[in-house]
Amino acid sequence: MAQIKAEMQRDMAAVDEEYGGRSALARDLAKMPYARELGDMQNRYGEGLDNQSHGESFLLLFRERFVPDGLYLLDEPEAPLSPVRQLGLLALLKQMVEEGGQFIIATHSPILMAFPGAEILTLDGNGVHSVAYNDLEHVKLTRDFLNHPEAFLRHL
Repeated sequence: MAQIKAEMQRDMAAVDEEYGGRSALARDLAKMPYARELGDMQNRYGEGLDNQSHGESFLLLFRERFVPDGLYLLDEPEAPLSPVRQLGLLALLKQMVEEGGQFIIATHSPILMAFPGAEILTLDGNGVHSVAYNDLEHVKLTRDFLNHPEAFLRHL
């Protein structure tokens, strides 16, 4: 979050430079979207978001942004999340689905792909088609590695 705030503040400073010869009203109007977003972030998350771990802050962000009956497209939401936080995301997804939410998720995470009742689609040389969880390459590889890490690590 600190990075996002800093970027918005830099953008606001750039507006000051770009609008240097214009009226204060023109500058203020140009900065308004940035100021509004910074204010919304402060109101929604306070100062505490930056004091959390990366994964905790993303889970909080998901909790704050998901609403009942929403449709969400997520691209690898597991990237900033530890396995424990991925389980937390699963619980949040379950709650939102129970409240009418729908999710389309691109993921490589066997944890997220295990969502009960999810339709798993894969794209390969044969196009897009449904696949069973236990037939997924990521699931098979992860399971094999966890059951026999030495078989993989001896090749290093």
